[in-house]
Amino acid sequence: MTTTKDAPLPQLLIVNADDYGLTEGISRGILHAHREGIVTSTSAIAIGPAYPKVASWLADEDELGVGVHLAAVGEDPPLLSAREIPSLVGKRGHLCETYGAFITRAVTGRIDPEELRLEFTAQLESVQELGVRITHLDAHQHLQLWPSVCSVVIDLATKYAIPAVRVPRFRARTPVAIGVTVLGARLARRARRAGLRFPLDAVGIECAGRLDDRLLPTVLGRLARHGHEAVELTVHPGEGDDIDRGRYWWGYRWEDELAALVGPVAKRAVASAGFRLATYADLPACPPRK
Repeated sequence: MTTTKDAPLPQLLIVNADDYGLTEGISRGILHAHREGIVTSTSAIAIGPAYPKVASWLADEDELGVGVHLAAVGEDPPLLSAREIPSLVGKRGHLCETYGAFITRAVTGRIDPEELRLEFTAQLESVQELGVRITHLDAHQHLQLWPSVCSVVIDLATKYAIPAVRVPRFRARTPVAIGVTVLGARLARRARRAGLRFPLDAVGIECAGRLDDRLLPTVLGRLARHGHEAVELTVHPGEGDDIDRGRYWWGYRWEDELAALVGPVAKRAVASAGFRLATYADLPACPPRK
């Protein structure tokens, strides 16, 4: 007779929805995808225009993991004033719009890491004020991959006793994918040395904003086949009727992702792949070397 101790443990699957607080429609979509679907975790962006209104909604979600989506880029202004963080902003007092613009400034020595620390601290403490447990840190447009940003994120996670960080992965034969792989390995080494947890595999960049009922089972099957103990799927659900979303040019199909995440296909795909839904708080304490 087979005993339960002989059965393999299910892989942990974190389904993390980014950009909570960007708009009300995105925030409501994330909560819908959590309550009715497979989303287990979210990353709140404190500089999001809707964040002041929707932040308190997170306090009612006991089973939703909450992380901080630290932003040094984007279409919105930072929390601190341009006088406090001049190297991070342009003439209008807004952050660099893209990671490419940020990296160009960083490579040429025009980003002050201490100003980055000040702004990220303000964003982190804004979420911390909600009284919810912060399970992880990541960054808007995956900027935690960049070495100087990585250092600040690792230091803040350690200082504020936040147990985990996101390590992005991108499997493709493109220059961007190669860069993500190299920098991701460096981030993983830094996180491991600091005693921080992270999923050992992830999908998100290659399917950002375009998950649907056809792609979702394929992505989950791919994650399952790699056999890692804990993995992450990054998603971007949102309501379809959201006029505030028009100012973001990314071309994401938020409503399609929401429909896929709450539909029967998603739950069947999770079960078929043998995953157990989890949050960053469920990660094993020390990821093994790979």
